Amino acid sequence: MINQNFLICLAGLPASGKSTFAISLKKGLEKKYTNLEVKIIDPDIIRQKVTPDKFDYEKEYIVRKENLKMIKNELENGNIVISDDLNYYSSMRHDLKNIANILNLNFFIIHIATPIEFCLNWNKLRDEPIPSELINKIQIKFDKFNRYSWDKPIAKYDLSDVSDLNYLVSDFLDALERKMFFLKKKTQPKKKQTIYNIYNQNLDKITRSIVGKLIVDPNYLHLKNKIIKLRRNYVKKKKNKRQSEAEISKKFKRYIEKTLNIKIS
Repeated sequence: MINQNFLICLAGLPASGKSTFAISLKKGLEKKYTNLEVKIIDPDIIRQKVTPDKFDYEKEYIVRKENLKMIKNELENGNIVISDDLNYYSSMRHDLKNIANILNLNFFIIHIATPIEFCLNWNKLRDEPIPSELINKIQIKFDKFNRYSWDKPIAKYDLSDVSDLNYLVSDFLDALERKMFFLKKKTQPKKKQTIYNIYNQNLDKITRSIVGKLIVDPNYLHLKNKIIKLRRNYVKKKKNKRQSEAEISKKFKRYIEKTLNIKIS
């Protein structure tokens, strides 16, 4: 069976462990989906090309535009894509969802929810740490995941509390597989009713109606259990044998009359 690609959106504070998680997740996905390539799209790499000397806020729109373009291109090439970005605004996450929707692909969010105190400490250990004030500002601006039904993470991880990242990825892949199965089942078209389904429904409905009227009639009250049993046997015997509604009614009444030696008015 050929697997279909999809888009994973990581969301979290700077220095929360997103890139480390993305690398481990990439390896896990490549083992699981052997017919697909996995691409990590990191806007920091794009940013270094656009503004190699220092961060330039005025050029961020270029970085953002190129980031989305690369994600779309890799998805169109049939690859699984991991967006290794802050994605702290719901509008950023929605831009990614739009790409997945356009390409008719599944979209999943993973919230890397490492507490800010760990992010600040891990940031200091980086070769090129970013200002702590910026991390604090991003935390304040971070949109919560409770505003839109589509903006619900499939998983939430505090990486400060993880001792085995490979085990965490393995656990996520199991959850992802269950989610993919649910989505596939949900989108499968309902089976059309066959002529036999319709007939069997009519058989059940018409015979129930006839029996319902008979067993409340004082003349046949003493035969209630026999009539109910006869109906059960008749339905079982006539299942999948096509008849019109009129034929079902006529033949079932005749069957009851003959078996019980009565006359149904």
